[in-house]
Amino acid sequence: MKSIGKVAVIPNLTKRNASGTTFSVIDRLHRLGMNVMMSAKYSDIFANKRITFFKGVDELYSAADMILTIGGDGTIIHAAYHASYHNKPLLGVNTGRLGFAAELETDELDMLSRLKDGSYTIEKRMLLKIVHKGENGEREFRAMNDAVISRGSLSRLIDIDVSLAADNGYICSYRADGLILSTPTGSSAYSLAAGGPVVEPTMKCILMTPVCSHSLFARPVVFSHHSRLAVNASCDDDTEVFLTIDGAVTVTIKKSDTIIISESDAETEFIKLKDRTFYKVLNDKFTEKGRQL
Repeated sequence: MKSIGKVAVIPNLTKRNASGTTFSVIDRLHRLGMNVMMSAKYSDIFANKRITFFKGVDELYSAADMILTIGGDGTIIHAAYHASYHNKPLLGVNTGRLGFAAELETDELDMLSRLKDGSYTIEKRMLLKIVHKGENGEREFRAMNDAVISRGSLSRLIDIDVSLAADNGYICSYRADGLILSTPTGSSAYSLAAGGPVVEPTMKCILMTPVCSHSLFARPVVFSHHSRLAVNASCDDDTEVFLTIDGAVTVTIKKSDTIIISESDAETEFIKLKDRTFYKVLNDKFTEKGRQL
């Protein structure tokens, strides 16, 4: 792979040890002869570190060769959204609890030298395209992990109907607390906690996992990545139902609304520095050792 010269550093300074780790990362990148770029909102904190600051997110991501996040999985997911629009690869340094999507822990920063000599690989992962069709028109979103349909805190169970968007072919119905539509990357997140299958993140498919379904026979379903799913949801008492994208964007949906789930044309690229399998990561992160991170 080509040598990396310009790195956009995206820290979440609310995380434990994130500030100190960010200073260490910046120093190491400088010693490797790389140019470091950051959002202008950090200009006071890192004023003396030879950093190029950008006022706009798009300008920052466009100028960089890669995006390096410092924080937890939420930090990576947020950065992945912007990186997908600029076709820039991501590398995560974990200062969160689990950090499942992160490549490096804080004691592995020496491996950043591989960015300079090109000894890394790129792993591509699919994203979801979510289209919300309501009375005010259409809104389109991208998700790295999942799109979740859920009830409000005072709502009753949701009635959810799922069909094929292309020909309105009925698939199934659930009466449940919610429904998770996830990517393979998201299979190890909320979907896993709700009883969904674990899927290798480099695969291409769409996972559907009901949340606390009031049924003896409700099961998760795995669809081809070519599928286009149409979802309608409502509550008996006509109270609020929500669509949440990657835990960050929430939209109120009504009975007449339709949500279309399909594979996005865009992808997320992850930089891999280690020679380890997905199953090694899975075991490390979900053992007692992983829970103590």
